[in-house]
Amino acid sequence: MTHIEGTFKGAGGINLYYQSWQPQGEVRAIIAIVHGLGAHSGLFINAVQHLTPLGYAIYAFDLRGHGRSPGQRGHINAWTEFREDLHTFLTRIQERTTNCACFVWGHSLGAVIALDYALHFPESLQGIILTAPAIGKVNVPALKVALGLMLSRVWPNFSLRVGIRRGVSSRDPKVIATHAQDPLRHEYGSARLATEFFAAQKWVESHASDLRVPLLILHGSADLVSSPEGSLAFFQQVTFPDKEHYVYPGDYHDLHLDINYQDVFADLGNWLERHLDGEINYQSVVCQIKSPSLHSEMMNL
Repeated sequence: MTHIEGTFKGAGGINLYYQSWQPQGEVRAIIAIVHGLGAHSGLFINAVQHLTPLGYAIYAFDLRGHGRSPGQRGHINAWTEFREDLHTFLTRIQERTTNCACFVWGHSLGAVIALDYALHFPESLQGIILTAPAIGKVNVPALKVALGLMLSRVWPNFSLRVGIRRGVSSRDPKVIATHAQDPLRHEYGSARLATEFFAAQKWVESHASDLRVPLLILHGSADLVSSPEGSLAFFQQVTFPDKEHYVYPGDYHDLHLDINYQDVFADLGNWLERHLDGEINYQSVVCQIKSPSLHSEMMNL
């Protein structure tokens, strides 16, 4: 495996940090990862170690205001900055690796960015993967949300801690301890980010039936950050037949870092294989729950 680091110019000329992991042999497909709020591109090493031996080239970048990328922590001026940054990133990748299938994997906030992108540029993608998508109810204190919405016009850079507890990200105590010591993580969101996010979230949800890209949603049933019910409701609104939805009982928000992440990657890998081999029956999977005892509960949501 070869690890590459660098920068590319995003919207407005900002230099955004990225890294990629290349397999030793032939590249079968590209997976571009978009992380969530307060996170960064270095938090997907489990996925890298699982997917690169299978022939996938992994690319990830730090969103503006995150990780090693510049900008006020957790701030954007407009949602189009996220969209244009991702568009530039994918264009650069695809220019260098021609005739190669490209999948976008968005986590949490990154899932909304990925969905927004897929709705605007469906022709450039083989499929999208959403883990713990921040769709529907997001567990941010209502007072902080109201404050952000109120100040967005008069003080857009106003920033405060989002107020999501670290312990809700994973059941693995080592992961929690590592996050607490990670200098590249942050817990902030600006007033303008709040208004732009909720507007983008609403737009994406209202255009679910317009999605024309193969879709995979993976969500933990014990996610206290983004709602499993919200992702299921979105899934049910998607009319494109090539869609699958998996729920993992007991999993927390960062299910790619949870104690059973191997199960998550097994399902992800199988889905990728089907979409590369063309073995798709176009029968939508309403919801696959990894425990029969939870089936009736989820189907009644």
